[in-house]
Amino acid sequence: MRLHRNLVFTTIDALDAIFNEGEYADKVVARALKKDKRWGSHDRKFVAETIYDMVRWKRLYAEIAEVKAPFDRDKLWRMFAVWAVLRGYPLPDWKYFETTPQRKIKGRFDELSKVRKLRESIPDWMDELGVQELGEATWTKEIAAQNRMADVVLRVNTLKATREQVRARLMDLDIVTEPIPHLPEGLILPERANVFMTDVFKDGWFEVQDGSSQKVAAFLEVEPGMKVIDACAGAGGKTLHLAALMQNKGQIIAMDLYESKLKELKLRARRNGAHNIDYRVIDSTKVIKKLYEKADRVLIDAPCSGLGVLKRNPDAKWKLQPEFIDNIRAVQAEVLETYSKMVKPGGKLVYATCSVLPSENQEQVQRFLITENGKDFQFVKDEKILASESGFDGFYMALLQRK
Repeated sequence: MRLHRNLVFTTIDALDAIFNEGEYADKVVARALKKDKRWGSHDRKFVAETIYDMVRWKRLYAEIAEVKAPFDRDKLWRMFAVWAVLRGYPLPDWKYFETTPQRKIKGRFDELSKVRKLRESIPDWMDELGVQELGEATWTKEIAAQNRMADVVLRVNTLKATREQVRARLMDLDIVTEPIPHLPEGLILPERANVFMTDVFKDGWFEVQDGSSQKVAAFLEVEPGMKVIDACAGAGGKTLHLAALMQNKGQIIAMDLYESKLKELKLRARRNGAHNIDYRVIDSTKVIKKLYEKADRVLIDAPCSGLGVLKRNPDAKWKLQPEFIDNIRAVQAEVLETYSKMVKPGGKLVYATCSVLPSENQEQVQRFLITENGKDFQFVKDEKILASESGFDGFYMALLQRK
């Protein structure tokens, strides 16, 4: 086990882009992996996992290395040295590691790990908010779970294949999958693999979708032939699941503020063989008003803090600001108030977020139900999913029915 110069330099360059240029980690990692075509899967895995590791534990490693932002290259090397020592890599005799205090690093790690906000490497405000909303014990378990690497989870596209057919084709490629008992279309990979490069994916037989996210479309209780609106469709993971559950029968209207996301959804829908989707960019209030009381089902996968998916997006810990959470709560209330008007009498609505904060979840639903428009709805059921209990992302979903 040794460090290779070109892989480590690529990692340092990537961290510079993420920490100092404000770039998104997933985009930087994707770019880094294209740097050298000669790299094998082991090299690529090292680069991707090390970058994410360093992003995930940024505060802890900076504290141990005794450096503060802004992080110039010298500071990044000192943080990398902390990572390498804690991971058990022998430090090569490069100039960057000449003064690395290896024994002190381990001592500092043991000392700082006694403090939750340092051990879990999160901003002070986030730690305070988590305790305030979830309580000390639950937050302690939840933030620890959010710092574990996310599993690769697949959702079988039942428009094209069964779960066993997908498993068999992937097994032919030496990719092992296990069925997830409570998710009829779910598969989990015990060992990570780049499933996007397989013909099974290119043929549209599955999508990569977390286990918690897979529950949302089913929660909406759709049936073939219905008129269904996915009001915050984004790139459409849940839209595609709805199309499969509806067996391509009926109509799905996928809506989003961003045309670029709907274009991506169109490409995915073509690959998936999903033919019952219409696309609408929300470029004015008229788009919503035209659909008032027209839909059997409406899914509002609301914009949120993302505090249920930090294991998937560790850089969000550093990009999120407390004022954003205050603003997003106001947006959620407005979206729920406006988009719920598209549900016809007797129809159903699901409000969902990928947050674990009650103020974005059940409290939003409770507030909505006492508004003038919300009085037309009755609460049916909800589900709160914590990463610490499920092993998947943190999520919330509530089912409401219009009277």
